[in-house]
Amino acid sequence: MNVLVTGGAGFIGANLCRELLERPEVDRVVALDDLSTGRADNLDGTGAELVEGSILDAAVLARLVADADAVVHLAARPSVPRSLADPVASHDVNATGTIRVLEACRRETVHVVAASSSSVYGSVTSLPKHEGLPTRPLSPYGASKLAAEAYVLAYGASFGLPSLAFRFFNVYGPLQPAGHAYAAVVPTFVDAAMRGEPLLVHGDGHQTRDFTFVGTVTWVLADAVLRRVTSDEPVNLAFGTRMSVLELTRRLSGVLGTPVEVRHGPPRAGDVRDSQAADERLRRLFPGATAVPLEEGLRRTVAWFRGRPVYAAAR
Repeated sequence: MNVLVTGGAGFIGANLCRELLERPEVDRVVALDDLSTGRADNLDGTGAELVEGSILDAAVLARLVADADAVVHLAARPSVPRSLADPVASHDVNATGTIRVLEACRRETVHVVAASSSSVYGSVTSLPKHEGLPTRPLSPYGASKLAAEAYVLAYGASFGLPSLAFRFFNVYGPLQPAGHAYAAVVPTFVDAAMRGEPLLVHGDGHQTRDFTFVGTVTWVLADAVLRRVTSDEPVNLAFGTRMSVLELTRRLSGVLGTPVEVRHGPPRAGDVRDSQAADERLRRLFPGATAVPLEEGLRRTVAWFRGRPVYAAAR
């Protein structure tokens, strides 16, 4: 089997490339990435082939999809704050880019597994978030991911394209970048703690998230590809855990074995207050999926950070 992973040099994409090539059924993995947020060295040792290019390039997509048995579409312009700074750029990559991927897949009738986001739930306050709830994005990022998800489902309904749209919830783990303005909360906290700096918590810290270890996510994605799982409805890819940001700082302190200092800043525009996935649909489609406990996921994440030269003093 040949698999194309868009965004394959990114955090989730590179972990997925490694997961896929550990499966005996997979012969070849091609990672398409423009390296705007991904890194070529994320693919070191995976065996994946990197093609530097954009999902907005229809010719590149046509050539790569023609040789693929399945496509996992992860390429995106991530981050709520980034979308507030440039909404049009988020739309171009996340919405227009997705329809270009889908068009390439439609021409070849290639199975496509695509990433949406829990951000689509937005201001809906019901917990846990189940896939039948209304979608009310609070940010251009959430709106662009909702548009992408809707296109995936529409191509399945209109053209019979074999497809599956996952809603990701706060994925974290090795390879996730830190040290920039749009970094996610877990790598931001680990980076600050290992540098001996305060952990910046936006707002009161009682906002909750459903943290999901990247290894769990990539196992599910690989299983979806190998079993050609499809769904005419979106699927949450998280397991219903709910933890406050302040509790996350305490758990991280325990993993590091040292106290951490917390500093509070103003809440961020576009952030949802609470996030927790209903996982019934996920467990029905993927009965073999097992969630990695947060402490174990944090241990693996911290171990990866400690292995990087920039954190040598913290080893």
